[in-house]
Amino acid sequence: MKRSSDLIACRPQISSITFSDSMSDDERFQNATLRPIIKLQNNLFIEVFKNYVTKHKNVFFGLSLEKQIDYIENAIQKDMKFRNSLKGMVIGQFTVEEYQLYITNSSTLNKRMMHLVKEKLISNIQVFHPIFV
Repeated sequence: MKRSSDLIACRPQISSITFSDSMSDDERFQNATLRPIIKLQNNLFIEVFKNYVTKHKNVFFGLSLEKQIDYIENAIQKDMKFRNSLKGMVIGQFTVEEYQLYITNSSTLNKRMMHLVKEKLISNIQVFHPIFV
C-alpha cells in the first residue's frame, strides 16, 4: 500500500478539476487519475516527443504550425510503438487499484488518455522549436 500512497502523493493537484455525482466513471477516472499523471509526466512527454522528432529526421521543424499539430496527432494515433510508449508512461504511474479500474474499460480510457497527451503536447508546441544561435 505504500506504493499507492507514494504515487498519489507525488501527483500535482489540479484546482480546476471538479467532481460531481453526475460524472461518468470514465470522466471521474480521467479527472482523478489521468489528468494529474499527465501533468506530472509533462516534461517527460516533451523530451520523448523531441526524441521522436529527432529519430524521424527533424521533419517536424520544417512544417507550418497547422502541419505540426497534424504531425503530433498522427504520431499519437498512427505510430503504435510511440502510442504504446506514451500509454506505458501513464499506466506505470497507476496504483494497483487504478489499474484494476482501468482494465475494466481500457479502450475508452486509452482514447481519453491519448487525447489528453495530444493536447498536452500541442499546448507545449513552442518548446519543440530548436533555438538557433
